[in-house]
Amino acid sequence: MSTPVLDVRGLAYAYPDGHQALYGVDLHVHRGENVALLGPNGAGKTTLVLHLNGILTAGAGSVAVSGLPVARENLPEIRRRVGIVFQDPDDQLFLGTVRQDVAFGPANLGLKGAALERRVMESLDKVGMADFVDRPPHHLSFGQRRRVAVATVLAMEPEILVLDEPSSNLDPASRRELAEILRSLDVTLLMVTHDLPYALELCPRSVVLGDGIVVADGSTYDVLTDDELMRAHRLELPFGFDPRLVGNLPA
Repeated sequence: MSTPVLDVRGLAYAYPDGHQALYGVDLHVHRGENVALLGPNGAGKTTLVLHLNGILTAGAGSVAVSGLPVARENLPEIRRRVGIVFQDPDDQLFLGTVRQDVAFGPANLGLKGAALERRVMESLDKVGMADFVDRPPHHLSFGQRRRVAVATVLAMEPEILVLDEPSSNLDPASRRELAEILRSLDVTLLMVTHDLPYALELCPRSVVLGDGIVVADGSTYDVLTDDELMRAHRLELPFGFDPRLVGNLPA
């Protein structure tokens, strides 16, 4: 078996106020996998994600990306390898034009001139936003801003794309368009979501966190059809949605 692109071992973390958020999490994701991270509010999902590029530092255990430990001396490279798209795109879009926002990260890595422009346009093309390159982000719809936020991360050429609630606040058409974009990307995907149909559509594998530990790790279909597991961890399917009638969508 190859080295996991994401290797979390025994990760534990307590916040300064004493709240213990993680109690020894093990998570191994291999290159090219699409994995959903599920669980109720307070399960530790966001805390786990913030360890993946060193925003938080492990109290115990370890995190490595393609064999490189997430440690202070490695943070610039780790943050290039692990791109996080936050739930609110306005947390990532802060400059005057779409071009400036997408160029910001790679320019800080030293890319310039034609190479930088090529990186910007390739990233925007992947999310269907190349025609908006000179628009101010605040003139875009919410769904368009989310796609540009994805492009700002893709411009760093990450190994892992981490998405926090990617379908939240999207209308049905924007939700579908984003799903099509995510399926087209050649990148390892970790998706934190409460949108269980979206998880089934995009991620063959799901990991369920509950009270700071991994309580399930298996096929998304098996997780969503385990009624006892779902009840125990406050995972509820939308009214009328039955995975048994849909099947295990991702190949």
